[in-house]
Amino acid sequence: MAQKPSIPKGTRDFNPEQVAKRNYIFSTIKTQFQTFGFQPIETPSFENSDTLMGKYGEEGDRLIFKILNSGDYLSKVNDELYTEKDSNKTTAKISEKALRYDLTVPFARYVVQHQNEIDFPFKRYQMQPVWRADRPQKGRFREFYQCDADVVGSDSLWQEVEFIQLYDNVFTALGLKGATIKINNRKILSGIAEVIGASDKLIDFTVALDKLDKIGEEKVKEEMLGKGIPQSGIDKLQPLFSLSGNFEAQIESLKGILSTSEEGKKGIEELDFINNAISALGLQTANLQLDVTLARGLNYYTGAIFEVSAPEGVKMGSIGGGGRYADLTGVFGLKNVSGVGISFGLDRIYLVLEELGLFPETIAKSTEVMFINFGDKEALFSLKAIKALREAGVNAELYPDKITNGKHMKKQMNYANKREIPFVVLVGEEEMDNAVYTLKDMKSGAQTKVSLEGLITAVK
Repeated sequence: MAQKPSIPKGTRDFNPEQVAKRNYIFSTIKTQFQTFGFQPIETPSFENSDTLMGKYGEEGDRLIFKILNSGDYLSKVNDELYTEKDSNKTTAKISEKALRYDLTVPFARYVVQHQNEIDFPFKRYQMQPVWRADRPQKGRFREFYQCDADVVGSDSLWQEVEFIQLYDNVFTALGLKGATIKINNRKILSGIAEVIGASDKLIDFTVALDKLDKIGEEKVKEEMLGKGIPQSGIDKLQPLFSLSGNFEAQIESLKGILSTSEEGKKGIEELDFINNAISALGLQTANLQLDVTLARGLNYYTGAIFEVSAPEGVKMGSIGGGGRYADLTGVFGLKNVSGVGISFGLDRIYLVLEELGLFPETIAKSTEVMFINFGDKEALFSLKAIKALREAGVNAELYPDKITNGKHMKKQMNYANKREIPFVVLVGEEEMDNAVYTLKDMKSGAQTKVSLEGLITAVK
């Protein structure tokens, strides 16, 4: 007996209804991207390994899917290396390409490669799948879509202000009220590391701190100790774990904590600017919240850091995130090009909308009217009407298999019911002779004879 086929863990098939709902989210986000002046680009699903490796920190590098070289990929591995069984050294010999981990690093590569064709500041959006060798769980997949918007070539903090507005516009358009846009600044994290005497361990510090909401305060402290951050320094962090109050109150507290750090004070100024602008402009449905423990664990952030959480009561990880990077293109040879960007987690947004019942009822509408197939003559007559219906914007189709000796009529009706097609049209000798159509409302069961114009009007 043949083994039942399956798909890899962390990937999914999507049925027609799910695809329709996903396309609704794509369309909503895309509309807002374009409203804010972003232009679309696309990049390959896989990049050269050296483009991706080393850009996401040690943890990120481990989650990158490597692609084996074509042909005899072991031919470059000598006996000594093979015996050593060092996976990192071996991988470098047998894999030169990798699936993209996110859209930001490939975008930086794109900017450098096409810099002579780009007008700066360059505002781009990108909606494509990414891959991560993560442990699958609710809301976390190995293959998923990101919907990114970035601006490169501008240091202006007004870009950060606009990205907060963009988040708010998208969630408002989706009917998703109460999402929280958390914000922090990498300069504040650097300032805190400086104050506690851990400047040389900034990456270890931020990676551990970023896990606070996942593993809790004590586990974060244990991880920091394990990374060599002194207990005296960790003790100085205590005010951060209990920081409370509104945005303004937390800013005032930070001014005291970071009074000896110039870098930290600059981060406070930037956050203050963004908050004052948003307070003046207002948000429709989202909330802006300062979270000084927000780190996101990615090496390339240098300024503002964003993370969006679902409305209260919905158990879901972040549904969006991003931040400012001062010189991401520098690793590819183009120095001093600042950028800032955000991402929408389509798959998690889908789950949130599903849980809250926010998808419009008409979203999965497919065929609106189906013609019963009584035979070839009737089918040809029906297809002329179907052509007119389609030209009028009505989704219409003909059942492909004709009724034989009066059989299969029930089968065709059952098919229409299962697909929830609201109208069925019956065309026989009488209808063809009189150039009319028998229209059946599948919900009420009522049948009426109508002209072609009447059919189009009734169905629309």
